Amino acid sequence: MAGVGVIDDYVTGLGRTLKGPRGPRLDMVAEARDSLLDTAEALEDDGLERAEAERAAVEDFGPLGAIAPRYQEELSALAGRRLAALLFISAPLTTLMWSVIWRLFPAGSAYTAGPDWLAPVSYVLDVLQVGIGVLGAFAMFALGRGLHRIRRPRLVTRLLALFVWAAMPVTLALCVALMYGSHGPAGFSGYPLGVGVALVSDGFWLLQLYGAAQCLSVSRHRPVAV
Repeated sequence: MAGVGVIDDYVTGLGRTLKGPRGPRLDMVAEARDSLLDTAEALEDDGLERAEAERAAVEDFGPLGAIAPRYQEELSALAGRRLAALLFISAPLTTLMWSVIWRLFPAGSAYTAGPDWLAPVSYVLDVLQVGIGVLGAFAMFALGRGLHRIRRPRLVTRLLALFVWAAMPVTLALCVALMYGSHGPAGFSGYPLGVGVALVSDGFWLLQLYGAAQCLSVSRHRPVAV
């Protein structure tokens, strides 16, 4: 039986207060609506009028001021898990791709004839990327199976996003140093495989920044009942 009135008003208000990934947010709102409808229908079968049953179901479910923050915490944790998973996959994969590229780079190229500091800079960049991947693994666990042990998952999500934004300039600086230490972008112009890996790396970094921006937005939002 389709619900109208109190339940629809409640669910609409819940949807307006929440902020986060669109798909999961809509799923949460839909689940809340289904739960309310089931409760209302059960109360209606017990003899209550429809409007009264809906009011009773909403009262039993809880006020928006108490429910919305819990839903928002779940959305924050979900956004954090998504970013953590991206870091866990993309950072080590980027390191692996570039390690292979430098080994396959044509002999006698600008890179192989570069200055001595190129190798240490490359090593530091590799360590940084692997470290980011490890951090992503820890964050995935903390916001997944370890979620019941964390009092403020919103804070974990926010700190992870801030770390991504702080680490990105360092990563880009190291990459620029490697590029120009090997005599600039011209060194890659005739090497399609290197250009392809560079584009994939740029795509990963853009996704990381987008995910971090979304996490900052979600973790900053504090629901207010409307």
